[in-house]
Amino acid sequence: MKEKELKIQYQIAELSELSETEQELVKKAMDATNHAYANYSHFYVGAACLLADGKMVIGANQENAAFPSGLCAERSAIFGAQSYYPELAITTLAIAARNENGFLKSPISPCGACRQVILEMEDRYQQPVRILLYGENGIFCFHSIKDLLPFSFVDANMKE
Repeated sequence: MKEKELKIQYQIAELSELSETEQELVKKAMDATNHAYANYSHFYVGAACLLADGKMVIGANQENAAFPSGLCAERSAIFGAQSYYPELAITTLAIAARNENGFLKSPISPCGACRQVILEMEDRYQQPVRILLYGENGIFCFHSIKDLLPFSFVDANMKE
């Protein structure tokens, strides 16, 4: 049996270290937390997609008393972007979260279902989606969702 090691690389940045466009995208994700419907968890998540032509589309988590009926902010933003602009790739996705005490100190990362949806966007447009995870103590910057979803499963896997 062979043992292997898996490593990922990411950056931790201050908001001011990002490009102006990325700063705006992160601020839109932060603002999108105000659009969350989180009556049950009181955990407000906002996401913002940057599209290939520079448009930005936001999303926010939407809860429901029947919990499986809700939707995460990331998928809300992605599905909205794809509904209005299916011809445009998503180049960057920013995510921010807060609770009743304010924005979290450390970033949160997308759940497994959201990671799979982001991966589908990368596969569909054949380009990585940069991921920016906001936390008050720093923004985690990933080159691709594959950094957060190693050994991923896409359509091509069914054709090997």
